Amino acid sequence: MNTVTVLECNQNPLMDPAPLSEIYRDLGDKMAEETICRALEDLAIRLNRLQDMRAAAQYDELARQSNRLAAVAQGIGLTEVSTAARHVATCALQKSAVALEATMCRLERGFDLAISQVWDFRDF
Repeated sequence: MNTVTVLECNQNPLMDPAPLSEIYRDLGDKMAEETICRALEDLAIRLNRLQDMRAAAQYDELARQSNRLAAVAQGIGLTEVSTAARHVATCALQKSAVALEATMCRLERGFDLAISQVWDFRDF
């Protein structure tokens, strides 16, 4: 009989509040929220595209798009999302399906957690 171990990520993803602070300071509350909403929507769309590319084994394009996603995430302070996206790019370039699957799951979890962190930041 084989034992299956389930690993859970109970940690909040790393976030750099400085970019969000700058956005709010420079644009004001209303424009900042619109800008951040657009960035989060862009990240969600890019993440969906990455999933499609992974399914189609388009590794080179997946790596390029992952790096673009990383840049957008870094721009709003989502450090962990950015790091995970760069790791996805590395796995895609190595054409390592198992590693790619694991890092894509990490990226998806990080993005889901980061959304709530961004809106929690707004309350400060």
